[in-house]
Amino acid sequence: MRGGYMALIIGAILVNNFVLARFLGICPFLGVSRRIRTALGMGGAVVFVMTLASAVTSAVNQFVLVRFGMQYMQTIVFILVIASLVQLVEVMLQRFSPLLYRALGIYLPLITTNCAVLGAAVLSVKEHYSVLQATVFGAASAVGFSLALVLFSSLREKLDLAQVPECMKGTAIALVTAGLLAMAFMGFSGLGG
Repeated sequence: MRGGYMALIIGAILVNNFVLARFLGICPFLGVSRRIRTALGMGGAVVFVMTLASAVTSAVNQFVLVRFGMQYMQTIVFILVIASLVQLVEVMLQRFSPLLYRALGIYLPLITTNCAVLGAAVLSVKEHYSVLQATVFGAASAVGFSLALVLFSSLREKLDLAQVPECMKGTAIALVTAGLLAMAFMGFSGLGG
């Protein structure tokens, strides 16, 4: 059983990386990757929310939607659960941990619209994961998202110092770099599934 979880973790982080292999979460990947500091903040917030959202949406699916034969409502219910969960976490952090609230601050509302969070919930249902497997999958996928985000932001910081041709500056070189990073991650495809 442990080998199954290890394959799930390695697969979610490296082989089937949400950004570089599944192309989920591209907007925050490109938008928040200008500096390593902001990438780390967004990465931490994504790990926290995606893990929690994966556990809650999997539990709601298994214990409510499947039990009452309402699987056709999964997408809308998942969206509502994720949005409500992020709002609840934001309110609780603001009240009980102002320091952590300030640290995660702007990233929490951004996560509500991050399709990677919804993607983790939908993929967990598609793969018939248990609540524990879905939680592990969500956490590992979020770590993979964060890894890609931090690597990409460090490359973008280096590119700011490089002599890039005028026609390639900005979004063009960012997209080329993201493509090269995705190709580099393809090297992990033999590790697991």
